[in-house]
Order: sequence, then C-alpha cells, then structure tokens
Amino acid sequence: MFDFYLAQEYWFAAAQLSLAMLGMGATLTLKDFKGIIEMPRAFTVGMGLQLLLVPLVAFLFISLSGAMAGVLIGLALLAAIPGGTVSNIFTYMAKGNIVLSIAITAITTIGCLVTTPIVLDLLISQHMPADFVMPVARIAFEICIFLLIPLVIGMLIYSKLPNHAARISKFGIYGSIFVIILIVIGSVGAGRLDLGAFGARNILIILVFALALLCLSIIVPRLAHLPAKDGTAIQIEITVRNTNLGLLLNASLFPPGHALGGTVLMTLLLYGAVMLLLGASLIVYNRRVHKAI
Repeated sequence: MFDFYLAQEYWFAAAQLSLAMLGMGATLTLKDFKGIIEMPRAFTVGMGLQLLLVPLVAFLFISLSGAMAGVLIGLALLAAIPGGTVSNIFTYMAKGNIVLSIAITAITTIGCLVTTPIVLDLLISQHMPADFVMPVARIAFEICIFLLIPLVIGMLIYSKLPNHAARISKFGIYGSIFVIILIVIGSVGAGRLDLGAFGARNILIILVFALALLCLSIIVPRLAHLPAKDGTAIQIEITVRNTNLGLLLNASLFPPGHALGGTVLMTLLLYGAVMLLLGASLIVYNRRVHKAI
C-alpha cells in the first residue's frame, strides 16, 4: 500500500490542491475583488508583506540559520506560496475584514503563476544539487492546471449554480482535508516522516520562522495605522500559508526516494501544524479585541 502511495505521491498532492482551490473558488465572485478598490492602503500593505517582506524573512533564515538543505528549501517554498482557503476561514472566525482577506488571497493566488517560480529561483537555486535546473515552466504550468483552473471552475459554479455552490465548496474543502490525511498516513508508513531524524534544532527553526512571520504581520499593519479588522486579516493571511501548493511543488521537484524530498515534506507539514495553532490563537485573541471595541 505504501509503495503505491510513493509511486502516486505527486497525484495525491495534485488532487489535494485542486479540491482545495475548487472549494475556495465556489465561495468567490468577481465582486470580492472590490476590496482592492475600496481598501487600497490595507491591500497594498498586505500585498507588500506577501510579496516582499515574507521572502525577505525567508532569505534571512536561509542565509543565517545553518539548517539542512531540505529545511531551507521548505522555508523557501513557504515564502513563495500565497495564503489559501484556510486563511479566509480563519479571518471570518476572527471577525477580521473578510473582503480584504479574500482580495489578497485571490490576487496573490493568481499572481503566484509568476511570483512563485521567481521567488524559488532567487532563494534556493544555490541549495539545490549542482545538476538541478529550476523547472520554471513546469511550476507555472502546474500552478495553472491544479490551482488556477479549479479556482475558476469553482467561481463559475458559484456564478451559474449558486444553489449548489455551498455543497461543492464543502466537498472541495473536506475532500482536500481527507487527502492531506492520506498524504500524512502514506508518508509515515513509507518512512518519510521521522521526527527523530529531523531533529529538535530544525523543529525550532520552523517554529521561530512561523513566529517571525506572525510578529511581522502584527507590527507592520500597526505602523501603517490600519483599522483593527484590516490588521486581523493581514495577520492571518501572512501566517497561514497555502501549504497545499507547497505539497504539490515538493512532489513535483523531488520524486519519491529523493534525499531532499522527505525533509522538505516534513518542513511543510510541521509548519502546517504550527500555523494552525497560531491561527487558532489569533482567532481567540482577535475575537476578544473586536468584541471590546
């Protein structure tokens, strides 16, 4: 069974991302992009954090942490990918500006067709094997096929079949969660997830990286004097990354059995666990803040 998972790991990741983006798309309309026009300052701050400061933080960790290559590549993947469906859900639960959250997620998701290959090339090309060539065209193609097309299909369903959109959205989101569980089970069974071999130091690096993104997402909106609900949306958007896309890119870059692939996978999954804990904390904290205002 686990040999089957290893042979089909790429398609597990592709299915998981496609389901997640279908579910997200079935909650979106073109009107959701109005946040760009109505909140230009908050949108600009959020985009600046996503596209500039998050990669800069990753660059500092890659340059200074001294972690193993697989961890550094995992951090680069986390910096190169946008926020995802979970960030929108968490923003809603935290009583943040959901329109701003959706606008930032949607634009960065579309933009990652261009930005993700560039960020990856800048951050990790020197940490890859000597004969490795960054597959920019393939990464862009996979983002288009497994991320943008399901997103557009979901939006069309919401537009043309609004009575069915909620069920399809739940199917996509719950289906993606189910496939993530299969990925974790398959990876553990195949021996790809070994916390002991991964080491406490690398776990600490991932935790500090997540906390650094969280602190940055809190400080910058306050310096920009953004309203509290806008700050909440940006905090969650920056901290909660689209690890679905990271899993696909890892499966694409490193075939089963590759020495780096398991370490990168561990980095992505550990960050995913940490970001869910931080996201839950942000929900509790911000609900109290907004209730007090």
